[in-house]
Parts: sequence; structure tokens; C-alpha cells
Amino acid sequence: MKNPFHIMLIPTLGCPARCSYCWSSDPASPRMSIEIVKEVVAWLSQFEKERVTFTFHGGEPLLAGAEFYKSALPLISEGLAHMKPEFAMQSNLWLLTDEIAEILAEYRVPLGTSIDGPEELCDLQRGAGYFRKTMQGYEVARQHGLRVSFICTFTSRSFREKEKIVRFFMENGFTLKLHPALPSLRNANPEPWVLSPDEYGELLVYLLDLSLENLGKMEIMNISDLCKCVFTRHGTVCTFVDCMGSTFAIGPDGAIYPCYRFVGMPEYVMGYVHDRPTLDDLADSPIGRRLQEFKKYVDRACGECAHIRYCRGGCPYNAMVPTGGEIRGVDPYCTAYNRIFHEISDRLNSEMADAMPFEMMPFKMSGRRNQNQKPGIMTLMRYQVMKDRISR
Repeated sequence: MKNPFHIMLIPTLGCPARCSYCWSSDPASPRMSIEIVKEVVAWLSQFEKERVTFTFHGGEPLLAGAEFYKSALPLISEGLAHMKPEFAMQSNLWLLTDEIAEILAEYRVPLGTSIDGPEELCDLQRGAGYFRKTMQGYEVARQHGLRVSFICTFTSRSFREKEKIVRFFMENGFTLKLHPALPSLRNANPEPWVLSPDEYGELLVYLLDLSLENLGKMEIMNISDLCKCVFTRHGTVCTFVDCMGSTFAIGPDGAIYPCYRFVGMPEYVMGYVHDRPTLDDLADSPIGRRLQEFKKYVDRACGECAHIRYCRGGCPYNAMVPTGGEIRGVDPYCTAYNRIFHEISDRLNSEMADAMPFEMMPFKMSGRRNQNQKPGIMTLMRYQVMKDRISR
């Protein structure tokens, strides 16, 4: 379930991995104390009832250790019961022990982890031994019944190996969620690995075709989400949703940021949890006002775009990177978004114009179709609706 309020807790920016394109790892980063978690609970307790998701992110959140989660999860769950908190974690899983897995399983914490494809390719990008250590952690998670999803970062190098990467995910039965290697405000580490907007657009169209060809055999989460955006005329996921004012990240010292990608940069602090800022206080901070400028800029620059309702200019952080933090453009990956949204829209319009009555009948989970009927956007959406119903 995607809740209307999202808090990202960053226990530390430290990480035992040394991925080549990483922009966030900081070996000198402090670690969040339980006192900070108590301050977070006290801060949020003043908010009106609204369902909330807490995502533990980093750096590497498992560096916080078992005792941290044994205290933090019940503190949040009981202290903010009126907000019906749900949890998630993004981790490389290297440090996942039976002890930590047990407490995560008790609070039904789904895990996201990163694998960039088969072992040799993954280790080329993320460092020797990364694949093996992550898969060992994955086995611990499976033994404790934890749900694990995989994010695959496509770089300018791995883009050329897209067929091999997709085959790896298909053969292992892994759901694929892709992430492009992106430039950062923090440092230049990602620059040699950054996936260009043209490459990203080509990759998305390739994965759209692949999703339709393998419907029921493989799920590519990004494609399902992009189709939902066009189908519902509403952004539903990060990058294509108005996250300002509904998503915040808390650094190890209790500093509040608009997103985890800003954590550790003092100039982007919106406030501190111990000061109990209101949403209006955060919006009135210098970075809060700058992000409001982005909204206004998008209204002016993208007003004639057919996709403005669900794209909203893309990610404001991405838009600020080329200008050193200023608002002077939209997300530079606009060309990629435009390409895939046009592709989906054109196919959907064509399907709706050409649809025969029998084609409009609900798609069965068995995947059976008229042998002459190729799966399209509407078929994918019907399949996703049925899948969501079954998973509830």
C-alpha cells in the first residue's frame, strides 16, 4: 500500500560496500540513536491521523544493529499507532542476521536490495564480492519469510548488457525494478557511470515491449507504474508524484530533509525533529520555498505538455543537480519520460480505438487470450488489477 505520508529514516550514511557510482556513502557518518527515534515519534505525534510508511535507508541501515531495531520498531509502531505505521527497508543485506531478520519479520518489513545483474557484471559495478554477500543475506531473509524485491541500477556501461541482465532476472524469477545511475549534488562519483536521458528512454521502451511479451512470466515494476500513471492520469511513484510536503528524510542527528538524497548536506536542512516543526514551518524553510519554486516553474515550462498531470516535471532533485541547487529547469531526464509516456499513450489510444468487444473482457490470471490477440497496455493494466486483488 502506498500511504499518503512517507518518512525515510537514515540511521547512518556509512556503508560497508564501495559501489563505484555511489554518491551517498560516508564512512565518517554518525549513527542514529534511539533518542532520535523517540524525538521522531514525539514530533509526528502532533500530526493529524494519516497513514504513514517508514523506510529505513542509508548508507546501510543494518549498520544500526539488532538492538536499534528491537527498540525502534515497537517505539514507532506503538507511539504512532494512530497513523497505522507500515515499514520498509532498503539494504544490501550483507549484515542481515537471524536476530535482525526475526524482528523485521515480526513487524512485516519488506526489504529492497540491489543487484545489477549476473555476478560478474554486478561486481564490476559494485565491487568484488558484492553479489555473493547480498545473495547470502537474501537467503537469510527468505528463511525468515521476509519479502525481498530487487533494484537493478543501469549505468552507461551495463545499458549495453540489457539483454543479459533481463535474462538473469527472468531465469531467477526476480521482479525487476530499474534505477538509472544519476548525477548527484554531493560528489562526482557517479559521473562516469551516469545513464544518459536518450539511453534511459530507449531502455524504458525496450522494457515495455519485454513486459508485454512476457506478461504473467515477469514483472517490471517501473513499466507497471508508468502505465498506471497514463491510465489513471495521476502520478503514483517517486519521480512522478508531488512528494513535496508528504515525504521527509530524517538524518542520523535528527535533521529533517525533503528527501534522502539531500541527507548530510547542511544547506538542505528544513528543521530538526527536537524543535517539533509543523508542516508549514518546513515549507517555509529556505529549501522548502525553493521546492515550491519548482512547482511554479513546472506549471510555466510544462503547461502545454500532455503528461504534466502525472509527470509534474520529474524529480526536483534531478532538476537541481545541473544548476548546483538552483531552480532553472525541469528534470533533465524529461526526454526519457516524454518518450515512454508518448509510447504508452499512443499504444493505449490505438488499442481503445481498435478494441473489439471480446477484447474488453477481464483478463484471466491464466494468461489465456485469443491466439491472434497480442497483449497491450489495457491487458497489462487488467492483469495488474487482478494481481493486486489477489495479493490483498
